[in-house]
Amino acid sequence: MIKSKPDISIQCRDEVLDLRTPKIMGVLNVTPDSFSDGGEFNAKESAVKRAGEMINEGADIIDIGGESTRPGSDPVSVDEEVRRTIPVVREIINTYPKALVSIDTTKFEVASQAVHAGAHFINDVSGLEKEPRFADLCSETGAAFICMHSRGEPKTMQDNPQYDNVVDEIKGFFEGKLDILDKTGVQNVILDPGIGFGKKLEHNLKIIASLDHFSTLNCPLLIGASRKSMIGQILDGRSVDGRLAGTIAVHYHSLINGASILRVHDVQEAQDSVKIFNAVKAAGS
Repeated sequence: MIKSKPDISIQCRDEVLDLRTPKIMGVLNVTPDSFSDGGEFNAKESAVKRAGEMINEGADIIDIGGESTRPGSDPVSVDEEVRRTIPVVREIINTYPKALVSIDTTKFEVASQAVHAGAHFINDVSGLEKEPRFADLCSETGAAFICMHSRGEPKTMQDNPQYDNVVDEIKGFFEGKLDILDKTGVQNVILDPGIGFGKKLEHNLKIIASLDHFSTLNCPLLIGASRKSMIGQILDGRSVDGRLAGTIAVHYHSLINGASILRVHDVQEAQDSVKIFNAVKAAGS
């Protein structure tokens, strides 16, 4: 049974993201070392071209990241992340003025420059832990905030993470951050439980199976499991290139359990699955 959720819209700067039906966030890594597509789009021209392809395939948001957060990755400097991302943000907004753009960063200067260049979302994998000033930045500019749960640093986050109850602990984390955001005047918040960020396979599966537990927070949920190691583990060690069907299966189950946004590398295939989801949901209503 497809679980119902309230009609939600997110105000992001001067735009509105209508979440009455699920939306697709396309991943654009302008890095040399991201786990799936590192190095493919780390030149401005190739990045902008890829953004156009994703928009044509049905991406509702383009999520631009200049620092890999894959397990085992090393951080980069503020200057380097600015150099990688801000020209791409500007060029995409100039080339595709109707596109919604997200900056995937934990650094204030990167987020500030991206938002002032026109970005609509700040996607913070640390969920205000590294940079609490993101709340003020969103309040001042009207950018929407994507609050993700993670545990530990990317370099070591998969070194035997432990939880007593992963769903309850993530929900408590979100409740605390939503209180901070509300007091700062930020109302447009998307929650991401952070599949693969300081979680074992058992934790990731429990999160996907229990998404409805987050419904009382009254915020849209974003799920990003695209090509991640949990899928490889379930599929007997399948490599990144062979995880598309598994990705679609995990994301479709997330939609059934209440997710509103899917963060993906393969936009066309994700959009196809959303169309099927919408058709099935409409037939049962």
